[in-house]
Amino acid sequence: MKNLQQLDEQEERGILSAPLQRRSFLQYAGAGVAGVALVAAGCSKDRGELTTPPMTGVTLDFKDDFGVLNYAYALEQLEAAFYIKVASNPPSNFTSSERAYFQDIQYHEIAHREFFKAALGAAAIGSLEVNFSTINFSDRTSVLATAKAFEDLGVAAYNGAGVRLKSEVYLGLAGKIVSVEARHAAYIRDLINPGDFATAPQVDSATGLDMQLTPDKVLAIAGAYIKTKVNVINL
Repeated sequence: MKNLQQLDEQEERGILSAPLQRRSFLQYAGAGVAGVALVAAGCSKDRGELTTPPMTGVTLDFKDDFGVLNYAYALEQLEAAFYIKVASNPPSNFTSSERAYFQDIQYHEIAHREFFKAALGAAAIGSLEVNFSTINFSDRTSVLATAKAFEDLGVAAYNGAGVRLKSEVYLGLAGKIVSVEARHAAYIRDLINPGDFATAPQVDSATGLDMQLTPDKVLAIAGAYIKTKVNVINL
C-alpha cells in the first residue's frame, strides 16, 4: 500500500505542488489573468436594459476551458468531502490496509481539489454543500458501493469532458489526474469483487476503452449528493 501511495504522490507533486501558484500556472498555460471570471449569460450593467435575475448557487459555464476546470473542481469537492468523512471514522470492519488506502485516497482527492481551486483563482466556483444522508458511513458495504460509484463516475466524467478542453496543458494535467482516479476505481472494484477492476460496463471489451459520460449526465447523477444548486450554461 505504501508503494502505491508513493508512486501516486510522486507523480502528483510534479503536477499539483508546483502549479499551485496561480500566476505561474496561468502563464505556463498561456492564459491571461484578465477576464477570467465566469458570469451568468444575459446579465448587463447598462441601465434601462432588461436583465436576467442572478442565478442562485453556483454556475458552470462551459463556454471555455475554465468552465471545464470548474466542472472538475466541483466533482473533486464532492469526492474529497466523501473520503475525508470516511477516513476520519472508517467502518469498524475495515482492515488495516483498507484504512490506510482510504487515507491515501483522501489525500489524493484533497490535492486534486486544491489544485483546481488555486489554478482557477477568482474564477473558481464557491464551496459546494454536500448531502450524504443516503450513505451509511458505519457500514462497509455502503461505503465501498459509494466509493465505487464516485470513482467510476469521476473517470467517466474526465473522459467525457476532455474533448472540451482547448489547452493542451490543461488536457495533459486532466489526463494525469484521471489516471489516478482510475487507480482508485480499480482498487475499490477489486475490494468488492476481486477481478472486477477492468470489466464491463466500465471498460468496453470490444474496444478496450473506458466509459465516458457527458457533463449533463454526470451532474444528474452527482446531484443526488450535492445540496448546492448547480446551474449549467453553454453546454
